[in-house]
Amino acid sequence: MKTLNALIISILTACAMLTSCQSGSGDADYPVIPVQYPPSRTEDQTDIYFGKTIADPYRWLEFDTAAEVIDWVKRQNEVTFGYLDKIPFRRNIRARLEELWNYPKYSAPFREGDYFFFYKNDGLQNQSVLYFQKGIDGSPEVFIDPNALSQDGTTALASITFSKDHKYAAYSIAKAGSDWNEIFVMEVATKKLLDDHIRWVKFSSAAWKGNGFYYSRYDEPGKGTEFSNQNRNQKVYYHTLGDPQSKDKLVFEDAAHPLRYYGPQVTEDERYLILNVAEGTRGDEIRIQDLSKPGSKLEVLIAGFANNHSVIDNEGDALLVRTDLNAPRYRVVKITPGKSSPSDWEEVIPQKEDLLQSVNTAGGHLFAGYLKDASDRVIQFSRSGQMEREIVLPGIGTIGGFGGEKEALEIFYTFTSFIVPPTIYRYDIEKGSSEEFRKTEVKFDASAYETKQVFYTSKDGTKIPMFLIHKKGIELNGKNPTYLYGYGGFNISLTPSFSPSRIVFLEHGGVVAIANLRGGGEYGEDWHNAGMLEKKQNVFDDFISAAEFLIQEKYTSASKLAIAGGSNGGLLVGACMTQRPDLFAVALPAVGVLDMLRFHKFTVGWGWVVEYGSSEDSVQFNTLLKYSPLHNLKKGTSYPATMITTADHDDRVVPAHSFKFAAALQASHEGERPVLIRVDVNAGHGAGKPTSKILDEHADIWSFVLYNTKSKVTYEK
Repeated sequence: MKTLNALIISILTACAMLTSCQSGSGDADYPVIPVQYPPSRTEDQTDIYFGKTIADPYRWLEFDTAAEVIDWVKRQNEVTFGYLDKIPFRRNIRARLEELWNYPKYSAPFREGDYFFFYKNDGLQNQSVLYFQKGIDGSPEVFIDPNALSQDGTTALASITFSKDHKYAAYSIAKAGSDWNEIFVMEVATKKLLDDHIRWVKFSSAAWKGNGFYYSRYDEPGKGTEFSNQNRNQKVYYHTLGDPQSKDKLVFEDAAHPLRYYGPQVTEDERYLILNVAEGTRGDEIRIQDLSKPGSKLEVLIAGFANNHSVIDNEGDALLVRTDLNAPRYRVVKITPGKSSPSDWEEVIPQKEDLLQSVNTAGGHLFAGYLKDASDRVIQFSRSGQMEREIVLPGIGTIGGFGGEKEALEIFYTFTSFIVPPTIYRYDIEKGSSEEFRKTEVKFDASAYETKQVFYTSKDGTKIPMFLIHKKGIELNGKNPTYLYGYGGFNISLTPSFSPSRIVFLEHGGVVAIANLRGGGEYGEDWHNAGMLEKKQNVFDDFISAAEFLIQEKYTSASKLAIAGGSNGGLLVGACMTQRPDLFAVALPAVGVLDMLRFHKFTVGWGWVVEYGSSEDSVQFNTLLKYSPLHNLKKGTSYPATMITTADHDDRVVPAHSFKFAAALQASHEGERPVLIRVDVNAGHGAGKPTSKILDEHADIWSFVLYNTKSKVTYEK
């Protein structure tokens, strides 16, 4: 889950749509909004783990399609939106967000044969539209408009891949935010939709080979269990164009290991089928099949699952692979099938001081993306590993792109930072020169704000980097509302990125803090390993130390500090607010993993055991129990003002986590601060969420934060 970021607008521009505007400094004396929570019944449900009895009185809330649970959600939403309706500036926050969001947003173009494709959102469209044009200077026309696929804008374009001859495109759609995808096929030149229709696909796109493609799918789930039951026995199929799905050829299955992921890909020359096999979100096995040899089988190239590997492409018979074996910051090696023992690997790009986070191919070259203190660098190599040049980037920020076919002479990439909206550049591969292709225009004054990176000390002495974004000349008086965001898991790095949403908070004198916690990928696998399994408490200590640093340095105070995170970051917020409820004014756990004893029993939660551990292991059970947010709530405690957010179609982190935590938190909490749950309808874990829902949710979040940190709001009628 990459984070949002922000900048700002001058006071004059900020108030353009308003009739008056005040300074954002100082405190506001907002009245307490009384809350009457709907009752959540308890039941006598217990489980015994290694001789220890654990109560689970809200187990009934796991059955999300039960009438009683649907009614509970309705009543909780009535309370939550009743509270939010009483915040006097909420509508103006929503209006300001809409104004800030309303600008054209483009992706970098990419080439497929004679056509260039790119995504564009005019400003407030619910979904970005995919356009294509003949040649880079051609006239754009709509290729796929996801907005036309549903009335409420909740159907999203999830992926698209093209056949080797560029004649066909296989695209997948996701409905209402679910991870379930459906694949369709379109003829590129005519935009004619073919009869091909593939269902029950999850975590897989189409990998083209000849007159068809490989993909992974699950068996059709039982009715009513689509969004909660454990996903088991993923299988790999080959689909021939024109055939019904029932005729697709089963390529691979492993009934002996039902809890594994299988991700097929095909090398650019279509010689090798690559199968990435994983037992979770960390560690994988690589299998290959030489498609040029009739009758060949999938064979193990790299045995799993102790390390992370990804095939970049083939170089003749051999395969180029990015790996962390004997290289926690990753390297590139060449592996020849039949001689695939690590002792036979040929090193192409050795491990360096900085993290090698990605390698793309284009124009017969390798483009290596490095991360240095959570900021991107890109180095161009020959395919034999000779460094050719470091590409000059516009500044400290995040890069996307640098991919293309072997024949490409030029490629496109995107640069963004906390203060720079995405700018698209055109790169000449042989000359090594970049030129601005398309600049994003947003109505705010970036010069009024600054970004800096600080390093603070965590509980065990580890130095942790953190980005701070705020107005220039901010007074360090402990009175600035502050929004501290973190993730800290699954090898995911939080790098500079731009979002118009946070401008609203920054306009009110807010400080946005992004902490690069252990468990993430900012410094490679050693950094990741230091925040997982039995070391997970390091992540929470890092986040708590970030809060203490911000208070100590007088950026803010406990009465002005909000913490936020989503998914694994929702776990982060839940754990920190239960461990240090005194330290925060506001807590925003979004789509969080909050029941650490049962997460592995739903959808793909089993895949996170490699990161968290499992309650079915005696040692790991005790570790999980110590920090599981649901199990560490204490009756009679004054918790921060809390708004839990989740969605009814979240089949990644099922909403039962949030439901149970909300019920238990409301029963435990003491005091006037609100503890609410906001359940979005026809939405999922976050991907593909329509703009209208994003604006509604962000308006509610910023209103809740500003009200409960008693921050003066400059938008008035």
